[in-house]
Amino acid sequence: MENIKIFACKSAENFTKEICDYLKLPMGKIDSFKFKNDNNFIQIKETVREQDVYIIQTVEPPVNERIMELLITIDAAKRASARRVNVVLPYFPYSRSDKKDQPRIPVTAKLMASLIEAAGANRVITCDLHNPAIQAYFNINCDRLTAQNLLEAYFKSKNIDDMVIVATDAGSSKKAYKYAEYFNCPIAMIDKRREGNDDRAIASTIIGDVKGKTAVVFDDEVDTAGSITETANLLEKFGAKKIYAGCTHGVLSGPAIERIQKSAISELVVTNTIPLPDEKKIDKITVLSIAGLFAEAIKRINEAKPLGDMYK
Repeated sequence: MENIKIFACKSAENFTKEICDYLKLPMGKIDSFKFKNDNNFIQIKETVREQDVYIIQTVEPPVNERIMELLITIDAAKRASARRVNVVLPYFPYSRSDKKDQPRIPVTAKLMASLIEAAGANRVITCDLHNPAIQAYFNINCDRLTAQNLLEAYFKSKNIDDMVIVATDAGSSKKAYKYAEYFNCPIAMIDKRREGNDDRAIASTIIGDVKGKTAVVFDDEVDTAGSITETANLLEKFGAKKIYAGCTHGVLSGPAIERIQKSAISELVVTNTIPLPDEKKIDKITVLSIAGLFAEAIKRINEAKPLGDMYK
């Protein structure tokens, strides 16, 4: 690999170290601190002139602080004459604000794309977007990786008998079908109905047979864990003998940990696209590292090779 430098924003140092270890490259030197007036300061401590620079940022709270730090780092690299500035965002911030489905609201995911471009990025590498259409919000290259193979390999190693893949709603049935096709197992779906005028969907019944089976629920992210735990408790009610859940992004905000701990979920498997702090580490949560996939993507981009071959 030639003419490449990899830098970590503050919250992404562990993730970046994994990537650099995989690629056998040193982490780039960067200085980051705050002035007394709360303004961020970034200085790249080595030359990046005519280099392909990769800036890695994970999005853990405070999210807006992480975004600003990323934008300033992009600007610093661009003004230091980097040949190309590539942004690695394992979890894309504001990805759930992806459409204008209410009056007078922003499409913040599009705003994020515009800000990253305006700062000077030439490429974005991210993973399992909440809505794949976000990829089209960019006028620069945007590579979208997926944790599907990683999750499939993990659950395949468990040698689960009588598996059934469960879609949490009609919208996730296409994704569930792909997993069911891989595991060669049946699929079930949660039937959600809206009650009253509070616009809240209630999981009322299950379409498909889960009785006596091991149910596995896949999703792109788990935030407050309301939907996933409600799904698990309904599966238990309908006779599932064991319930697993897998997702790419473990946001796990608010009451998520308490809900998972009390739920019928035997194990929730997430990747490390978002760092999991010590206070959120419980026996029911397993974290898989996806850093190797990002490292391989960086290697292939540097060598002008297709990314699709990584999944074969």
